[in-house]
Amino acid sequence: MTWSVLVPVKPLEGAKTRLVGPDDGPDDAARAELALAFACDTVMAAAACPRVGLVFAVTDDRRAHEALGALGARIIDGEPGGGLNPALAHGAARARAVRPDEGVCAVSADLPALRPDELDRVLADAGLHARSFAADAQGVGTTLYAAAPGASFLPAFEGRSRMRHRSLGTVEILRTDVPGLRRDVDTRTDLALARALGVGPHTAKALGRLGL
Repeated sequence: MTWSVLVPVKPLEGAKTRLVGPDDGPDDAARAELALAFACDTVMAAAACPRVGLVFAVTDDRRAHEALGALGARIIDGEPGGGLNPALAHGAARARAVRPDEGVCAVSADLPALRPDELDRVLADAGLHARSFAADAQGVGTTLYAAAPGASFLPAFEGRSRMRHRSLGTVEILRTDVPGLRRDVDTRTDLALARALGVGPHTAKALGRLGL
């Protein structure tokens, strides 16, 4: 089974506000640069995964359009409003119109340490279920949600989404060998842990330019 992967990217302006620490932290422009770098590395890893047919970037941000399109992602804009889950549902409908025989998988855009082989292992597991998800490293949120061909796409990201997905009957993929897929980056501690795993080239360059 191959998959269409959705990578949702919020407007870069005002992105990643939790990267600001109690003393200081990256300013707005730096945080936007990091958010875009995270998304670029996520898209690049997804595009290199053998089980991925196409990568779709779901975003209305013009800067993200240019950068992610250059990496081979197809751009889905015209988000309906209402937050992340409606944006993903919109993206899934568009992806299925293009690739009706593929499963649809949503992946968080802030996975700078994601490896193609990690995604490949999780998608192999996802192919055994109608709907499945992978939790973040804290066991609270969600970094991946997948719906097999023919299955309804019903994401429930944001907040305590792990328990929400489980309550909806979505199968949790329990793997300990996918640390990059589970390590989303919202805080400076998250960023330090992602760097310890090894971040992708876009994030590494951005951190170097910013002196972080």
